[in-house]
Amino acid sequence: MIFDIALIRRHYAGYGEKVDAARKKLHRPLTLAEKILYAHLCGGADTDAQEPGCGLKRGESYAFFAPDRVAMQDATAQMAVLQFMNAGRERVAVPTTVHCDHLICACDGVEKDLPAALDANAEVYGFLQSAAARYGIGFWKPGAGIIHQVVLENYAFPGGMMIGTDSHTPNAGGLGMLAIGVGGADAVDVMSGMEWELKMPRIIGVHLSGKLRGWASAKDVILKLAGILTVKGGTNAIIEYFGEGTSSISCTGKATICNMGAEVGATCSVFPYDEKMSAYLRATGRQEVAELADGCAAQLRADSEVERDPESYYDRIVHINLDELEPFVNGPFTPDAACPISAMAQRVKQMGYPEEVQVSLIGSCTNSSYQDLARAASVAERYLGMGLSPKAQLIVNPGSERIYATALRDGIIDTLKRAGAVIMTNACGPCIGQWKRKTDDPSARNSIVTSFNRNFAKRADGNPNTHAFITSPEVAVALAFEGILHFDVNNVPAPRGDELPAAGFADCSVGYIAPGEGASEVLIREGSERIQRLRPFPAWDGRDFKGAELLIKTSGKCTTDHISMAGPWLRFRGHLENISENLLMGAVNAFDGKTNSVLCHGERVTVSAAARRYRDEGCGSIIVAEENYGEGSSREHAAMEPRFLGVKAVIAKSFARIHETNLKKQGVLALCFVDPADYDKVREGDKIDVGCAGIKPGEPVSVVLHHTDGSTDSFMASHTYNSQQIGWFRAGSALNSLNNR
Repeated sequence: MIFDIALIRRHYAGYGEKVDAARKKLHRPLTLAEKILYAHLCGGADTDAQEPGCGLKRGESYAFFAPDRVAMQDATAQMAVLQFMNAGRERVAVPTTVHCDHLICACDGVEKDLPAALDANAEVYGFLQSAAARYGIGFWKPGAGIIHQVVLENYAFPGGMMIGTDSHTPNAGGLGMLAIGVGGADAVDVMSGMEWELKMPRIIGVHLSGKLRGWASAKDVILKLAGILTVKGGTNAIIEYFGEGTSSISCTGKATICNMGAEVGATCSVFPYDEKMSAYLRATGRQEVAELADGCAAQLRADSEVERDPESYYDRIVHINLDELEPFVNGPFTPDAACPISAMAQRVKQMGYPEEVQVSLIGSCTNSSYQDLARAASVAERYLGMGLSPKAQLIVNPGSERIYATALRDGIIDTLKRAGAVIMTNACGPCIGQWKRKTDDPSARNSIVTSFNRNFAKRADGNPNTHAFITSPEVAVALAFEGILHFDVNNVPAPRGDELPAAGFADCSVGYIAPGEGASEVLIREGSERIQRLRPFPAWDGRDFKGAELLIKTSGKCTTDHISMAGPWLRFRGHLENISENLLMGAVNAFDGKTNSVLCHGERVTVSAAARRYRDEGCGSIIVAEENYGEGSSREHAAMEPRFLGVKAVIAKSFARIHETNLKKQGVLALCFVDPADYDKVREGDKIDVGCAGIKPGEPVSVVLHHTDGSTDSFMASHTYNSQQIGWFRAGSALNSLNNR
């Protein structure tokens, strides 16, 4: 069965004409990203920001799009569905799916872990499955696979556009699709049949020359690029790959690269359509889709003029020569700390990192394809053939049931098991902090290596002293055998592994439940600690903020993991009141360097306790932060929790794209220091006034700090709100604004 085939046929029937119309309007050749964007553009674009014949301004204009589909994982789907239930719609307006992959804890292996998850999360799974049946949503059961691998295998198609409530939704760019991570409120807009708003992205062109060889893999392309762009270098930009080197990378390898574009803040990433994509579509049972894409292949790549003169069409160009690429090991604590394997020994010595590798973990939505497991197994086979055993624990999470069944049939799983690997459920597991790690000292200073995408402090196992390093699956296996963070790749034969299984993918039960036809009851147990119906946030009173308390001034990196931790807190993702207890518990207080401890009326309390007290007193509170606030996950809980607890505004040096949008959608004022040095003016115990009553697009607002010694400081704060977004703020949230129409 080919999912959404009628939609895909309609898409290709009109796609070429839409691209031609855009090219004619702009009077110039188009990049691939522009072709897909303009093919999905709908009415209501911010025409004030347009110049005749020039179209929408990249990085400035807001535009409205009509994505083809929505995908949600179980941790974020809970809040998205709860919001959709308040949107007054009977059925979703576009194809939508829920994938149960985040709530399964990795501990003893799939045989024990999956039944344990089904029991522990029965209430949540029942809620999501019943809501899926009620509103016409496809449901992928626990164990079916990781959302992005399942989407790539079943739903992604070249030239399409989708949104997903997970920051690694861009994985589908490996099949030439613009796939964008969003918060649940954005998903609700599309599911409700509304236009979806996005600032027109800048376009970063990455030129790939040469061909991958030896130990170099697709993962190393994005690890190297992360070091070049840093965690904020791709903010509000699409990364578009081009050049002859793209054709040497498998479809799933392309997906790996697009997946981790989230780590540089990119809106999404995309590759041009080629024979590798066509072969993957056919291998996954979508021959008709391949034929349709083949028929308009020229429109699924950048125009030839763009490739000949890329500097005239991209906002920035990065060149990577695949012939010269070597394996990278990035980390710890941030995915952009890039280091080639040849320099790793020196880096470890220089920085004093724990050299011993205790655990190697392969899998995650970034690297869990058939090719990934095949190459990893080939490395294990080499070492086993030399009579060696791994010195570190080896853990494997396959990407989907289809991949697991095929890898099992082809002997790959057996090889990994002979290397001592524990095969976990086809789910996210340790990558999202769902790992019950077995260790004698849970606070010990140690190093692990993963093929994951993020390595923030505490993310994998909750231990701030775990140094997590990101690399490819094959290097992760090698380091498990070597037992240390470095090795000489010249001394070990290069990995090998088929891009696609020679005997085709194995037939298996994929765990899919199609949408129901009739109305059914959505299951929410009275008094549940896991699921709580949402009440609309109150509308803004239209006045300036006066005397709001400083909740916390955060220091350094403050990701969504710091704002709303995952791991054991995932169990409350459907219960706003309960999960709000974790608000900013990982953020570092700039005044004393401690976490989850702030001054509130003369005493030290948790951040959530202080916020609740200020809310109940009626004054509310304000968060102050540094650069790239909200980096990381798409979880909108990081915006809904402060809103629920009475936070009125966040003032930061800069924001990550998804989090800034989530704050806007939930009615929290997102402001930036016009002068970043004004961050230093904020003192402990400040009361803050924000002159927002007359807020207008493009005009800064005034901020006054009332210090405890009676003195004051003031500064200006900028914002990126347009007229519609100011309407969300006035209404109390975007959902309130939708319901007011």
